[in-house]
Amino acid sequence: MAAEKIDKLYETAIADLLLPGVSLIAGDKNGNILYSKSFGKASQRPGRQDEPFTAESTIAAIASMSKLMTAVAVLKGVELGKLDLDVNMRPVLPGMGQRGILTGFDDQKNVGVIQSLAADTPITLRMLLSCTSGIEYDFMNPDLEKWRASRNEIPWSGPTVEDKSAGLLTSVPGTRFAYSGGADWAGKAIETVFSTTLEDFMHRHIWKPLGIENHVAFWPEKRPDMKDRIATFSTLTELGEPPVKDEPDFDIRFGGTDCLGSGGIFSTAKAYYTFLSALFRRDERLLTESSYTELFRPQLDEKLEQSFNDYLVQSPAHTQFLGMAVPANVRKTWSFAGMVCLDAEPGRFEKGTILWGGVPCCTWFMDFEGGVCGTAVCQVLPPMHPVIVGGLHAKFQRHVLEITRDS
Repeated sequence: MAAEKIDKLYETAIADLLLPGVSLIAGDKNGNILYSKSFGKASQRPGRQDEPFTAESTIAAIASMSKLMTAVAVLKGVELGKLDLDVNMRPVLPGMGQRGILTGFDDQKNVGVIQSLAADTPITLRMLLSCTSGIEYDFMNPDLEKWRASRNEIPWSGPTVEDKSAGLLTSVPGTRFAYSGGADWAGKAIETVFSTTLEDFMHRHIWKPLGIENHVAFWPEKRPDMKDRIATFSTLTELGEPPVKDEPDFDIRFGGTDCLGSGGIFSTAKAYYTFLSALFRRDERLLTESSYTELFRPQLDEKLEQSFNDYLVQSPAHTQFLGMAVPANVRKTWSFAGMVCLDAEPGRFEKGTILWGGVPCCTWFMDFEGGVCGTAVCQVLPPMHPVIVGGLHAKFQRHVLEITRDS
């Protein structure tokens, strides 16, 4: 019965032109698949409109769902003895915070108010993975956007991680939660310390052990076995309403040529679910038990936890991009994996559930007490549109929990 509800929910969304295509997979703590189905097409682009969106074949940009893979890669680097979560990484990555801290913006002079960052102020991998490093995405901070505009720069643009962060912080490291590309810098730490690319490191330590190496990549367009399987982006109207149309000009990397650990990975839904399920079951092929404990545990102290909850309701955009359609009265914190819900949302998930998503309305969840995990993968803009994330994917999560209770 619950599975039929999911079918009807997404069949209607496809028929109403809210989505062009989507893949959904969910399973239990024993690795059993509870629900797996795809709907619609992988592209609306002329010449590709007959291609089905499938969990096994369609390669999709997963955006910030990449952060979970980067966190696992960092913890693997710690296990290998070459990284430390609490060592200052500024000597290794001197571009971080090199311009100082933006404390405001002088509109009359059209310049940022910038204070220097003390030489002995550390930025650690723990801060980078916990969004407490002082780095912040441009589009989440109005003063940072103004500073970019004053320099005739496009926010979060350029080929490298250093270009995208511009070496400018928005707070003293360790004092405030701010959503960021910190995992981009964490990925650069891996590349620097291990003298490899982040893609090669993940291939060796994550993708190949799970057998998903032919279905996940940072640069699928460069691989003959992947380039013809990449889904294209679509967008709803300016008001966020159907009909969904092809969006040929959107660049998920914004000109990036680095491996972007915060949002640069492409994957099939099945490959990502295989990874997610392995974490959910604490698969020893990826990490040790102590590393899994570190991955999932809350990383914020009381002050930073309050900063995070305040950040989520700072503006309607913050709530849409980061709220995951979870009510504001559900207390939340942050782990290396993603957002931790300290309270239950009755009927949708139990307390302790971790979930996150990515720009083109992709989401994942791990409900440890409920015994279920799952992912929903599509390629639709505007980012994290509430009608899709809340109206569809949150209901998918509810119905998956129903499946376990029905059985």
